[in-house]
Amino acid sequence: MKILITILLSSSLIACKKQSGILSLTPSCILNKIEDLKKQPKRNPAAVVEQYTYLNEKVYYITSDCCDQYNILYDSDCNIICAPGGGISGRGDGKCADFFESARNKLLIWKDSR
Repeated sequence: MKILITILLSSSLIACKKQSGILSLTPSCILNKIEDLKKQPKRNPAAVVEQYTYLNEKVYYITSDCCDQYNILYDSDCNIICAPGGGISGRGDGKCADFFESARNKLLIWKDSR
C-alpha cells in the first residue's frame, strides 16, 4: 500500500512540474487570458487553451463558451490570427481553413478543471 501511495504522489508531482514548466514558457498575454477565464463562470464545455505550431510559429488556440461562437487562434503576442473552429458552421471564420490539417505539436496548456 505504501508503494502505491508513493507512486501516485510521485506521478502527481511530475505532472504538476510538467504543467508548471509549460506555463513558464507560455507568453504572459496568454497567461493573462487564462487568468481572465478563471474569473468567469465555468464554461460548458470547459475552456481549453492549447499550443500548436502553425506556419512555423507557436500559436495558441482558445475555445469559446458554447455554441456559435468562434474559437480564436492567437500568435505569441496575443494578436488574433483567425478562428479555425466554432461559429454557426463549426468551421470558424474561414481565414485559416487548413489549421487542423496543418497544425502540429499540439500541447495542452490549460483546461478549466473546476
